[in-house]
Amino acid sequence: MQKMLERIEGKELKYFSLFSILLLLAAAVVSGREGGVFNGIVRILMSRDALITDYFELAGYGASFLNAALVFGLAVFLVLVEKIPFTGLTMAALFINAGYALWGKNLLNIIPVFIGTAIYARSHGAKLSRYIYTALFGTCLAPLITELAFLFPFGQFRNLVITIAMGVFIGFVLPPLSVHTASMHMGYSLFNVGFSGGILAFIIVSVLRSFGMESEAVLIWKAGRNPWVVGGLLGYFVLTVLFGLLAGRGQYKGLFRIMGRPGRAVSDFVLMDGVGATLMNMGFVGIACVVYIMLIGGDFSGPVVGAILTVFGFSAFGIHIRNFLPPLIGVYLSTFLTIYKPDTPSVQLAALFSAGLAPIAGQFGIAAGLVSGFFHAVVAMCTSQIYGGLNLYNNGFSAGWVAIFMVPVLESLRQNYKRERGKGGNGSRGKENS
Repeated sequence: MQKMLERIEGKELKYFSLFSILLLLAAAVVSGREGGVFNGIVRILMSRDALITDYFELAGYGASFLNAALVFGLAVFLVLVEKIPFTGLTMAALFINAGYALWGKNLLNIIPVFIGTAIYARSHGAKLSRYIYTALFGTCLAPLITELAFLFPFGQFRNLVITIAMGVFIGFVLPPLSVHTASMHMGYSLFNVGFSGGILAFIIVSVLRSFGMESEAVLIWKAGRNPWVVGGLLGYFVLTVLFGLLAGRGQYKGLFRIMGRPGRAVSDFVLMDGVGATLMNMGFVGIACVVYIMLIGGDFSGPVVGAILTVFGFSAFGIHIRNFLPPLIGVYLSTFLTIYKPDTPSVQLAALFSAGLAPIAGQFGIAAGLVSGFFHAVVAMCTSQIYGGLNLYNNGFSAGWVAIFMVPVLESLRQNYKRERGKGGNGSRGKENS
C-alpha cells in the first residue's frame, strides 16, 4: 500500500478522473440495452438541447452515461495534452462537463467552442493552455449552438456551417468577457462563466428574435428515483472520501481547514489544503446533495445528477458543507413563502446550484447565506426566459446577479457595524480614562 501511494503521489487527481471515466463507461454498459445505446447517442446528437432537456428521459441511461464519458474524456484529454496541472479548478472544469453531458452537452455542440477559444489564444500569441479553463467552462452555450441548426431557414448544409461559425464565435468572445464579469461579483459567485455566458446568450437571442427566430424553453424530465442511480452516486462519493483519506495518509485536519475558509474565488483547496482533504470534502458535499434530494422527495433525473456532479467538482474550488448549507436551506425555506415547491424541477436545480453563492455565507455568515439562497431561488425561476433556455448555466447567471446585488449591501452593513463598534469602544475607553 505504501509503495502504491508513493507511485501515484502527485497524480492522484489524474487517476481519480480516469477512474471516473471508467465508471461512467461501466454504467453505460450495465444500464444500456443492445442497440439502444447507439440509437440513444444519435438521438442526443440530433435533438434540441434547450433547458431542460434530460438525456435520461430523451435517450435512456446507457446513452446518457456514454455521452457523459465521452465529453468528460475529451475534457481530460485536453487537460493532459495541454499539460495542465490537476488542481481544484481543474476538477471543477472537468466535472461540470461530466455533469452537463447528462443534459445539454455532447461532442457536436462543444467542439466549436474549443476551436473558437483556440483561435482566440492564437490571435493573442498564446497557447490554448492559457485559456483552457474558459474553453471548458464556456461550453455552457452548447444548446444555443444546437438550436441555430433548427432556427435558421437556409437549408441543412448552410445551417450547419452557420451553426459551427457561431460556436467558434462564442468560444472566441467568452475569454475576454469572462475576465470582466469576474470583477462585477468580486469572486462571490463561483459560476462566473455562467454569468458571462448568460449575458452573451441574451445578446445573441435578442438579435435572433429581431429577425423573427424565436426559441422556447422545454421540459423533458425523468421523474423518480432509480435505486441504481442513487446507490451508484452514494457509493462513488463514499469511495471518494476513502480515497481522500488514503491520499492524505489518514490525516483529516486539512478537511477542517477547508471548512474554515470563506470559499471566495479563487479558493483552490487542492493547492491550499492538499489532495486528500479536497477529495474528502468533495465526497461529503456529494453525499449531502444526494441526501437533500432524497429528503425533499426529488427526482434523480439527468439534470439533478448532473447538478450534483457539478457541485461535487466545485467542492475542490470553493464549496464545503459549512458555506453550502445556508444557501441550500435558504432555497428550501423560500418554497414556504413563494408559489414554488421543493420538488419542482427548477427548484431542485436551484437548490443544488445555490452552492455557487457559498462564498457569501462563508464571508458574511449564515443569515446572509440563507437570504442569498432565497434570492437565488426566485431569480433563477425567471432568468431562463430571457434567452429561451439556451444558457445551460442559468443558475450561474442568476447567482451572478444575486452576488452583484447582495455583496455591496453586505459590505456596507459590515463596514457600518465596524465603525459603530469602533465608536462604542473608543467611548468606553474615554470614560475609563476620565
